[in-house]
Amino acid sequence: MATKAPKKSAKKTAKKTASKKIVAKTVKSNTKEDLGDWREETLARMRVLILEADPRMTEERKWKKPSNGMVGVPVWSHNGIVCTGETYKAVVKLTFAHGAKLPDPSQLFNASLEGGTRRAIDIREGEKVDARAFKALVKAAVAFNGASKIPAKSKAAKAPALLSGGNPQIAKADGDAPVQAYIAAMPGWKREVGRKLDKIIMSSAPKAHKAVKWNSPFYGIEGRGWFLSFHVFTRYVKVTFFNGGSLKPIPPGESKNKGVRYLDIHEDDQLNEAQFTKWVKQASKLPGWTP
Repeated sequence: MATKAPKKSAKKTAKKTASKKIVAKTVKSNTKEDLGDWREETLARMRVLILEADPRMTEERKWKKPSNGMVGVPVWSHNGIVCTGETYKAVVKLTFAHGAKLPDPSQLFNASLEGGTRRAIDIREGEKVDARAFKALVKAAVAFNGASKIPAKSKAAKAPALLSGGNPQIAKADGDAPVQAYIAAMPGWKREVGRKLDKIIMSSAPKAHKAVKWNSPFYGIEGRGWFLSFHVFTRYVKVTFFNGGSLKPIPPGESKNKGVRYLDIHEDDQLNEAQFTKWVKQASKLPGWTP
């Protein structure tokens, strides 16, 4: 007499089916075979970071064709395409539509570097991407898309006002976007100084986070406070080291506040980049200023 196999719990079966659908919708391979390996896990992990960086991001699949198993390519958009995700035999590739125009201080882009517009991040098995830097890159891409949607006349009308000494008036906000807006509004020769300072700071302290406060860019390390800021004055750009008294050698500008030191950069000054880099590296490792 044949024995019937025990019936599976309907609840358990439904839960398993739902789980499969979620995984398929989220990280289904771009190839005909079901990868079921590190590539799916990597793409799923990066998807989470993308949505954490911008919860208003939209997701869809485009360009469905036989070569990708008719499942298409995952595309994330906000005011235009931000990036796409593709799986290949050896890499998971995240391509940013306007990557060439985005700040990448952590140098995450490692593919498509010769392109005039796009940049990509190739992730190989076992590799991890700096989550903070990646989310900053996503936010910068969203900000770029938003800015590109504003008509030229509107951009001119909404150009930041210049306060006393020509200092740009930028609303308080966290992230790279407001800092880049401040730098772009710095008048004349000071704009290039701002760009150079930002580049050196982020290459010397890649884990630094940014904000604009009191119409000045601030740079800090999470849990340690702000270690540096700069501000536009009529004849110079003033860099503030909040823990400058502990740096070696001590920056030249004195302050009434204990521990604070300044570096003033005038139009014809040649910034000692090597020394400035050393100061930034030291400052970023010391306790900073917390308002």
